[in-house]
Amino acid sequence: MIKIGITGSIASGKTTAARIFAGKKYPLFNADKEVKDLYNQKYFKSKISKKFKIQNTKNIKSKIKKIIINNKVLIKDVEKIIHPLVRRKIKIFIKKNKKKKFIFFEIPLLIESKLMKDYDVIIFINSKKKIRLKRYLKRGRDKKIFNLLDKRQLPPSKKIKFCDYVINNNKNLKKLKKVIKSIKTKYERNNS
Repeated sequence: MIKIGITGSIASGKTTAARIFAGKKYPLFNADKEVKDLYNQKYFKSKISKKFKIQNTKNIKSKIKKIIINNKVLIKDVEKIIHPLVRRKIKIFIKKNKKKKFIFFEIPLLIESKLMKDYDVIIFINSKKKIRLKRYLKRGRDKKIFNLLDKRQLPPSKKIKFCDYVINNNKNLKKLKKVIKSIKTKYERNNS
C-alpha cells in the first residue's frame, strides 16, 4: 500500500487535484469533509459547545467562525478538539483500505501537524495567494476567514521542502489534469 498525501494552502485546488488523482479507482480520504461531518455529530457539538460556552448548537460552525475571528488564539483550541478525531478517522480509513495499492489523503495541515512520516509520497498543490483568494471569495466565503486560515498555514516555501512533488495550479483545469496524469502514470507504472 502506498499512502499519498495531498496538501497545499487554502483554496489552492487540493480537493480538485485529490479527486483527479484518486479518480474512481482509488480510495480518497478528505480531511475537510470529515471535519464537516464532525459538526453534525451530537458528541462533537456537545464537546465544542461546552468548551466555548455556546448555548444553542444550531449553526454551530458559524458561531465558532465568529468566535475565532474575534479571538484568533482560540483557533488552536478548536484544532485540539478536531485534530485527534480526524486522526482516528484516518486510522479507520487505512485499515478499511489496507489491500489497495494506492490510497490518497487530502489533508490541508499535513505539514503543520507534522504528519509527513505517515505518508510515502507528499504532493503539494501550489497557487498564488491572489488566485487563491479569488477562488475562495467565488465560493461565497469571507475574506477575514481566508486571511485567518492562510496565516495558520506555513508559507509554501517551507512546505515545499517536505514534498516529493509540487504542482503549480495557477492556470486552468486542463493543465492541472495533464500534470496529474503524468505523475499518476509514472507511479502506476513503477508500482505495477
